[in-house]
Amino acid sequence: MARVAITGMGAVSAAGIGADTLWIAARDGVSGVRPLDIPRDETLRVRIAASVPDFDAAALLGGAVPRTSERFTQFALVAAAEAVAQAGIAPADLTGRRSAAIIGTGVGGVGTIDDNCYLFYGTEVVARGEPMSVARVMPSSAVSHVSIAYGITGPSFGIVSACASGAQSIGVGAQMIRAGMVDRALVGASEACITPVTMRGWEMLRVLSPRACRPFSADRTGMVLGEGAAVFLLESEDSLRARGGTPLAWLDGYGTSSDARDMIQPDVEGAATAMREAIDDAGVAPAKIGYVNAHGTGTVLNDANEAAALRLVFGDHLDVLPVSSSKPILGHTLGAAGALELIVAVQALRHQTVPPQANYSKPDPKCPLLLPVDGAVPADLDAVLSNSFAFGGINATLLVRRAR
Repeated sequence: MARVAITGMGAVSAAGIGADTLWIAARDGVSGVRPLDIPRDETLRVRIAASVPDFDAAALLGGAVPRTSERFTQFALVAAAEAVAQAGIAPADLTGRRSAAIIGTGVGGVGTIDDNCYLFYGTEVVARGEPMSVARVMPSSAVSHVSIAYGITGPSFGIVSACASGAQSIGVGAQMIRAGMVDRALVGASEACITPVTMRGWEMLRVLSPRACRPFSADRTGMVLGEGAAVFLLESEDSLRARGGTPLAWLDGYGTSSDARDMIQPDVEGAATAMREAIDDAGVAPAKIGYVNAHGTGTVLNDANEAAALRLVFGDHLDVLPVSSSKPILGHTLGAAGALELIVAVQALRHQTVPPQANYSKPDPKCPLLLPVDGAVPADLDAVLSNSFAFGGINATLLVRRAR
């Protein structure tokens, strides 16, 4: 079975542009949550979000911004370009049938939907909107644009599984490489969900915090929406060695499961199953895991559920296993969460550092975790887990190992 290397990664996030920019924010506990600044936000109760600052698609893409793309697709194109550049592979080498592209999303082109609804049904109704709306809205728009940009004629598709979209896209890409279907894959996810309609929808669900995201803290009041994208270049070990490339990390484990119980409330066993599968897939002992990048949304129910699932998987090892969530820094980026948070996991391995748990202030007996609340912690890390748990009971866990 082919081992899968991560050779490049790119990010667009509330921290700014770039995977290193994201890591610095996560390492230093610098939150990208800022005051809400979107059109037609006057009636929204929640006034904060982790939005991408000063995003200039034309400048970042060299002036070539397809009219068929909207914000979430543009995020993906920028992140993919960084991943390819870091891998040191010629873009032309991705062309053809031996490459795949899998870019997930949770809500796709919701910004275009929001704008058109306002145009067609708002106070000043107009008869015509953006002619390319269909191409912009499609959840597969991002992956199609990435495939076109690099001439990828192998498998190309998007996975839409709510907040597990990114992790599942990465995991499926790794499985395809292992199976010998392709030699390399651009994988990840993108989301641009900070719009009036999306914000209002989450408000009505009563899970948004009006102040801050505080995962695992007893005074947590909910999540904060975020946006962004992360894309990775995965390669088979044979492909990597043939071109003399260098891995950033090895993607050795992937586990996924379904609760099959409830659309909203999570299940401890389902989350635990995904983690166990990823650990078993990698062939490592649970005690070898040195850090868990938690899903950690900051909601009362989800954080307690994840803490209980971690205890089921790790037992007493959890008492010495550092755990932290990146969502106070990045916001909850829905479908992109698993991809963006895997960047934190890979960077933790590369820099041998556990990022802190930001915004933590008060212990919760239901979340008895080893949280690095006083800052980043140096650590001898060989294997790291990254969790993604979605509405609808969809769970996914990725395991990355240090490249030595």
